[in-house]
Amino acid sequence: MSQTKDDEVRQHVRNRYKQIVTHSSSDSSCCSPSPSATGCCGTPDEVSAKLGYSDEELSAVPLGSNLGLGCGNPQAIASLKPGEVVLDLGSGAGFDCFLASKQVGESGKVYGVDMTPEMVSRARHNAQTNGYNNVEFRLGEIEHLPMSDNSVDVIISNCVINLSPDKSQVFHEAFRVLKSGGRLAISDVVATAEFPEEIKGDLDSLARCISGASTVDEVKEMLKLSGFTNIIVEPKDESREFIKDWVPGGNIEDYTLSAVIKAIKPY
Repeated sequence: MSQTKDDEVRQHVRNRYKQIVTHSSSDSSCCSPSPSATGCCGTPDEVSAKLGYSDEELSAVPLGSNLGLGCGNPQAIASLKPGEVVLDLGSGAGFDCFLASKQVGESGKVYGVDMTPEMVSRARHNAQTNGYNNVEFRLGEIEHLPMSDNSVDVIISNCVINLSPDKSQVFHEAFRVLKSGGRLAISDVVATAEFPEEIKGDLDSLARCISGASTVDEVKEMLKLSGFTNIIVEPKDESREFIKDWVPGGNIEDYTLSAVIKAIKPY
């Protein structure tokens, strides 16, 4: 993909998520046809409950940090420990970062990176007004992380890497910033069949976490080439239940599923 095309994709995605955060309300959700439309899947909390978040998790975060975005719950697979340094790729308004903050405690640190200034602004406001002193949000692209080498114990992400026009570079960067023995624990979508022509290359479909999905084999190969080991890419068949609502009547669940993606940076 050319640099011009890459930038076009990033700008389209950035604009969509800018609209989501600036128009967010209790009835907006990830799969709405437009950011201002009423949620076809319910409120952000109802959407996140379908993704595997508990009532306790949903009630533990600042108001306005959960926008109902995502395709899983990386907290459930990350096994975070007190004192760890965590990085969230595409941190949005801070939802997963605030949950991770509780798990790593005061001795730990959580960083969130997002390329949408309005998302970072919302997240920083949430952190400051709610006393999250161990959380920091940085503006940046996940293909060019504003983090030093070998500085992170765990990388989490929730349905963001599929949006990147250069996924291999995202995994290279993830490998770079992880410490030896560090781990990747993300939720993302994978392609399970070839997309119809009307979806392929459609920027709106890409920005809504559909047409940018790679196959399981492609994800495994990118992780392997980046240097990761102990690679697991596990599609979740039960995710059909919420993916079918992303494009009502579009049978999107026949082409893509949410997956658990895990890997280790070897010592």
